[in-house]
Amino acid sequence: MEKNSKNEKPRTPFTPKARRRIFALFFSNCPPNTELITPNYSRRNDMKKIEAIIKPFKLDEAKNALTKIGVQGMTVTEVKGFGRQRGHTEVYRGAEYKIDFLPKVKIELITPDDIVPQVIETLERAAKTGKIGDGKIFILPVEEVIRIRTGERGKDAI
Repeated sequence: MEKNSKNEKPRTPFTPKARRRIFALFFSNCPPNTELITPNYSRRNDMKKIEAIIKPFKLDEAKNALTKIGVQGMTVTEVKGFGRQRGHTEVYRGAEYKIDFLPKVKIELITPDDIVPQVIETLERAAKTGKIGDGKIFILPVEEVIRIRTGERGKDAI
């Protein structure tokens, strides 16, 4: 940017109208380059992400059962929530308190398609107490997995 004198506004090389034209030229009708955004993974869904929300005291039992069947890694997060039970009430020093969000544990793991049924069965068996609030299991397709350190992709990166 240039200044012509002390009192004048700084000038830009393009007028506002020219800037709008340049912007429109570059961004209006140009489809995004999908090759750069999402490389061709041949749309194979041969991996699944399994998310299980379970009671916290069942975590060790679930982890041990999953490692026995060959699951190599998982992510565990402490979460709070409620389902049909809508929380519960507790009495502390004579006063009644409503607890809306109950503490839970969320386990996330990526597995090849061929062991998904075994993982689900193992999680069900390990986390079940037979009471309200045992949790839920969600199964999601995974497009691709990339190990950052080595660049491995797919099942090799799990």
